[in-house]
Amino acid sequence: MTHTDPIRVACIVGARPNFMKMAPILKVFREHGGFAARLIHTGQHYDVEMNAVFFQQLGLPEPDLNLEVGSGTQTEQTARIMMKLEQAFKAQRPDLVLLVGDVNSTLAAVLVAAKLRIPVAHVEAGLRSFDLDMPEEINRLVTDRLSDLLLTTERAAEAQLRSEGIAATAIHFVGNVMIDTVFANLEKAVPVAETLAARGSDAEIARTVAARYALVTLHRPSNVDDPQQLGGLLSVLAALSERIPIVFTMHPRTRARIEAAGLTGLVDRPGFFAVPPLSYFEMLGATRDATIVVTDSGGLQEETTVLGVPCLTVRNNTERPITIDEGTNTLVGSAPSALEKALATALSADRRSGKIPELWDGHAAERIVGVIEAYFAAKQNE
Repeated sequence: MTHTDPIRVACIVGARPNFMKMAPILKVFREHGGFAARLIHTGQHYDVEMNAVFFQQLGLPEPDLNLEVGSGTQTEQTARIMMKLEQAFKAQRPDLVLLVGDVNSTLAAVLVAAKLRIPVAHVEAGLRSFDLDMPEEINRLVTDRLSDLLLTTERAAEAQLRSEGIAATAIHFVGNVMIDTVFANLEKAVPVAETLAARGSDAEIARTVAARYALVTLHRPSNVDDPQQLGGLLSVLAALSERIPIVFTMHPRTRARIEAAGLTGLVDRPGFFAVPPLSYFEMLGATRDATIVVTDSGGLQEETTVLGVPCLTVRNNTERPITIDEGTNTLVGSAPSALEKALATALSADRRSGKIPELWDGHAAERIVGVIEAYFAAKQNE
């Protein structure tokens, strides 16, 4: 690479949270002109129709390469991605591999790039749940250890990385790029009444629900794989649905677990609106207008914080503590009784106020590209 050549960046995505984080970065790459960004989709999430909707709504270009790895165990999926990425990197060697988040595609890509001695930039570096039972935590630890540029969403992440032996010169506080996508698309967010009506609900009922409702997402194995745990949580939500309508965006895996455990009676009731995974614009509208959100998702903890919506996180830990310290998130634990108590408190109190964290301002992608540009300028001068 000479100083006149564009910087070749391989941008790796594999799951829908990656799409939301990569979209604004690719937009800045295109506007900058000094980069040749290649989008590689591993196919880790392989719902073709839903992926296409996300790409369209987020303004993502068609992937330059789709590895189509599909499902499998954690190890099988990671291994297949590694084998195909190695071929792709050898065929067209990038100057940098850009990774976002903590999915299996992120882990696979950093391992391949490290072995081929290709520099890596990791967006969302330094987040830790300290729970090695979560596959994502292993992915985060390995990715950060092998990355050359560690791009953080909050200042506490830098302290964590330094404690793990990462050099300060490799760490760059850039803010939260997923919030870039939230701010860029708020005007396109679909009201929940439209979402429910489009999925068969009576229009008048949909409008009534939209006035006050709880948005629910549950998908983590710790919450949905154990029938007793799942049944306990659904019983709490069933009781809640008698006080406030529930819009439950139900992952196919969660639905399958509910059916297998014989728990459909807990969700098939008045006041409980189970819908399949939503498009980005639909989910953004459902989150923005919710009275309260109940979730085990990482991204929703961040989105509710910037939207000012109270969030109850059904987990024993979170890798996003800033959403608790500064935002609207409450970590309630995984016990159904704890959720029941937290719901009673949240719905009887005034709307929890929070503040938008530092650099969650819609301009993280510009700072990310600036860090990458400076990195290569410094290499030219070595």
